[in-house]
Amino acid sequence: MINQKLPRADQTNAIVIGAGLGGLSAAMRLGAKGYSVTVLDRLDRAGGRASSLIQNGHRFDLGPTIVTVPQVFRELWAICGRDFDQDVDLRPMDPYYEIRWDDGSAFSVRQDEQAMLAEVARLAPRDVPGYRKFLIDSERRYRFGFERLGRRPMNTLTDLLKELPGFIRYRADKSVYAHAASRVKDPRLRMALSFHPLFIGGDPVHVTSMYILVSHLEKAFGVHYAMGGVQAMADAMVRVIRDRGGEVYLNQEIDEILVEDGRATSVRTMEGEVLRASIVISNADPGHTYNRLLRKQRKRRWTPARLNRARWSMGLFVWYFGTRDTAGKWTDVGHHTILNGPRYRGLLHDIFMRRHLAGDMSIYLHRPSVTDPSCAPAGDDTFYALSPVPNLHGTETVDWAGQAETYRQNLAAILDRKLLPGFQAHLSASAVFTPETFQSRYLSPHGAGFSLEPRIFQSAWFRPHNISEEVPGLYLVGAGTHPGAGIPSVVTSSEVLAKLVPDAPRKMACADMKVAAE
Repeated sequence: MINQKLPRADQTNAIVIGAGLGGLSAAMRLGAKGYSVTVLDRLDRAGGRASSLIQNGHRFDLGPTIVTVPQVFRELWAICGRDFDQDVDLRPMDPYYEIRWDDGSAFSVRQDEQAMLAEVARLAPRDVPGYRKFLIDSERRYRFGFERLGRRPMNTLTDLLKELPGFIRYRADKSVYAHAASRVKDPRLRMALSFHPLFIGGDPVHVTSMYILVSHLEKAFGVHYAMGGVQAMADAMVRVIRDRGGEVYLNQEIDEILVEDGRATSVRTMEGEVLRASIVISNADPGHTYNRLLRKQRKRRWTPARLNRARWSMGLFVWYFGTRDTAGKWTDVGHHTILNGPRYRGLLHDIFMRRHLAGDMSIYLHRPSVTDPSCAPAGDDTFYALSPVPNLHGTETVDWAGQAETYRQNLAAILDRKLLPGFQAHLSASAVFTPETFQSRYLSPHGAGFSLEPRIFQSAWFRPHNISEEVPGLYLVGAGTHPGAGIPSVVTSSEVLAKLVPDAPRKMACADMKVAAE
């Protein structure tokens, strides 16, 4: 429960709405800047979309399952005088994941460049030279797009104009798929080099080619799994916040951001309690922040009409299931598997453009129990099967209440036929999330899995700013603001925030705050 004595309205108070990874990392950085931080979240576990669910002894990661660029976490922990690797156990994946196609061919993605060149030579030998060029392209865009553009504020038109030469040089107008297709000819390899925007909710055929940077990001830093799931990382972040005097309150939903004299000064919970602060940080989706939490304020830029016209990321159908007495079965199915359906570009068109629930599907299968025994009872397995689907914003509305079970059965049939023969006889746990679940659980507009789609005119300066354009004293972090979705970008949104928020007048080091709290 929230303390009955409300925080004082002094210059060291900061309220963070939402305990997702963006909100938690913001709270850590603000604590390091001397703020007394209060985080409030409507769920019963910290982590937001990175939280977890436990059923019949199976722990299901509900959202992100891989960790890339662990350096952003190490830097975050170091700011607070802590050692990330002492608090979180990351395990490198090798291979990162296996991609399988409908014709029975497969492609293993690894960190070692020579191993990757051998994979390309095996799959499409004539594409080896083009693949080498693609790697160079990817590194150059990483340097510009992630290290430069993604770690600095993009709140003014001047910020954008300074970066225009880079956008032109690296052909930001070209799509990820178009760039991959210009380097390699084999349709399977084109898919393998272009699908990454789906991890952040974007259509590879329309998202800016800047996002080919993910290929270098994976190559340079690896793909990791956090023992205990990403939930364990969120729990570790909560401990750091509390150790230095901050507070994280769960089961507390914010109803409104209150504005006085044109400035955000406090928040009101659904129970009617008002908490005052000198600054407010929203980790809620910008659509929810502006349409709901600031519903009484007139908007200049992010009006309801503009948000309704925006292109939102895809929806997700996720089936979490456990199996009994299956340890040692399906030995060819590793930690991460991407199972392609018979179509690639056609399916993308159905999902993003037609907003049509197709009869075929592609599936990402997560099997953490091969790495982390704690996620399943002894001898059992835990799985997570994700299929991209249309969001709820469109002319064709999917009746998920009526179609979810049929879709799940179709997904199960594909898994049984392609990856896990006989698994349905061993089922011991089952839960399904549809876009309607994302809308109700995470307050995600239109049930979108990753907020606004990262198209070129919905990225950087065109995205909702980290410092609100509507209300002074309000800041935004998380997937819906700059630099975008995905764990590294969500965390670096708090890095951008820290460059915009001044230090608290009475700044204390993290260690001093911990002593004061005790």
